[in-house]
Amino acid sequence: MFEAHFQTFEDPEGGVALTARLAAFREEMHRRQLTGFVIPRADQQQNEYVAPSEERLAWLTGFTGSAGLAVVLAKEAAVFVDGRYTLQAAQQVDTHAWSIVSLVDPPPESWLAEHLSAGDRVGYDPWLHTTAAAERLAKACAKAGAELIPVESNPVDSIWTDRPAPPLGPVTIHDARFAGETEADKLTRIRAEMKKLGVDATVLSDSHAVAWTFNIRGADVSHTPLPLSYALVPKDGRPVVFIDSRKLSNTSRDHLERNADVCEPDALTEALTATARSGASIGLDSATAADALTRLITCAGGKPVRGNDPVSLLKAAKNPTEIAGARSAHQRDAVALARFLAWVDREAPKGALTEIDAVEALETFRRDTGALKDVSFPTIAGTGPNGAIVHYRVTRKSNRRIAPGDLLLIDSGAQYEDGTTDVTRTIAIGQPTDEMRDRFTRVLRGHIAIARAVFPDGTTGAQLDTLARQFLWQAGVDFEHGTGHGVGSYLSVHEGPARISKLGTTQLKRGMILSNEPGYYKRDAFGIRIENLVLVAAMEIPGAEKAMNGFETLTLAPIDRRLIDRSLSTDEVRWLNDYHARVRREVRPHLDEATKVWLDAATEPLP
Repeated sequence: MFEAHFQTFEDPEGGVALTARLAAFREEMHRRQLTGFVIPRADQQQNEYVAPSEERLAWLTGFTGSAGLAVVLAKEAAVFVDGRYTLQAAQQVDTHAWSIVSLVDPPPESWLAEHLSAGDRVGYDPWLHTTAAAERLAKACAKAGAELIPVESNPVDSIWTDRPAPPLGPVTIHDARFAGETEADKLTRIRAEMKKLGVDATVLSDSHAVAWTFNIRGADVSHTPLPLSYALVPKDGRPVVFIDSRKLSNTSRDHLERNADVCEPDALTEALTATARSGASIGLDSATAADALTRLITCAGGKPVRGNDPVSLLKAAKNPTEIAGARSAHQRDAVALARFLAWVDREAPKGALTEIDAVEALETFRRDTGALKDVSFPTIAGTGPNGAIVHYRVTRKSNRRIAPGDLLLIDSGAQYEDGTTDVTRTIAIGQPTDEMRDRFTRVLRGHIAIARAVFPDGTTGAQLDTLARQFLWQAGVDFEHGTGHGVGSYLSVHEGPARISKLGTTQLKRGMILSNEPGYYKRDAFGIRIENLVLVAAMEIPGAEKAMNGFETLTLAPIDRRLIDRSLSTDEVRWLNDYHARVRREVRPHLDEATKVWLDAATEPLP
């Protein structure tokens, strides 16, 4: 009845295979006269989701998270992960062979400096590290009297004999009815930003930036419609897009050639070298540009200018067409969500459903819309203790039955041509405990505080982050992830540079779409997260002395009333009731009669 087309449930490799790979890798290091090597979870563009051919960290260590790094020395090895993946790494990595260490505090460079000796030679692939990352590694090596060595070919690739071929997903045109702005107009805006930076040319090293600028999409990585590519944009003259021609139809090539020359990826080195030989200042995105690009420009006599990609902020602030598309996508998604949540309430108490059943059902309901292109990330469906693993991915081995008394945390999203969605709901299966209700209500109060926030121009995500945490802090608890991330328009579900977090320094501007997702996780017990996507919009306040902003909630799905205790304030109850009334008003007309009955009960006003 239900099935998943965009997600698998296979267990990652482990055991003997991984042990043999680590031994073979150390032999390869020795052959190359290296005493260490750094393996990031990255491709050449620092993408969140990478092609199978770029999954070097997972292939070598078993760790499949979207952020991490490994360091292999002659006798020691470590995998570095952040707070989202601590539990996952412990389950996937052989702790007899690898230490599991924090990716953030202290950073990997501290571990490296402590474990190196004078004269050591530590290798790195300059195509997989940004220049800033390479500089940090070099400093750590120097502190120990060691040397950081760029390699011409990655030693992982030398021993990965069955490495998959690079992807060749077909390129499609992102139609004007979704994009809302022509490529020529976008290039004009990019060049205006380049003029402010004082650069002669800029490299678009982020495929998201190339896709947005030239209104194309692709299928090279899972869950994000990316065509892996680069572009070189001069301050005068035609840009050049570097992309494998095998991905292009005659139509997509003609589309690109209206505004740019099209070359094979290998031509990037020659084109960048030629530009740099004139002494040109060339802009590089600090977050995504490989250290190899900095080295290439410098060696050719050019001046690399590191900073923010001029496209990132332009892309983050959605235009009216993209905003209308986001609203449409969320309303369509809401119908699938209502059908799913009603199905869970009907079937889960019987005790037969599993986490995989939930994933397959939700994707099926989304496919029933007739518009689903992909899920925007692998669905997180964690019940009971699995819900406490922030980025849990169910496998056939971990698959748990959804039992009465559990909380089911389901975090999912969809890719539609008109917008990208991301939503989390926590569902009570049977009777929740008082502790569950207390923690859920604290998370909900934080969620509402963000949703109701009013803030002036210039406000950053870091300034709002505490609003989401305040009620948890009052109970001596917290969550170890950001409160919100940026979301693209039929692009990445995790889009920079804007975010709501302790580290969110980008100013929130009108048109930005972000998540609002505080949570709480009790190890080996349960997890809670409530997530809606919100749009930064102008707030009209009578008598205001400066421009003020707030959030328009885009997601339309009931929040489980059974998990709410009586501690909500009058204003919080009013917000929740108004939200549920809106859900009922906008979603109900598109539902079957049985789901309408469920929705009416799920959105009843709180007294």
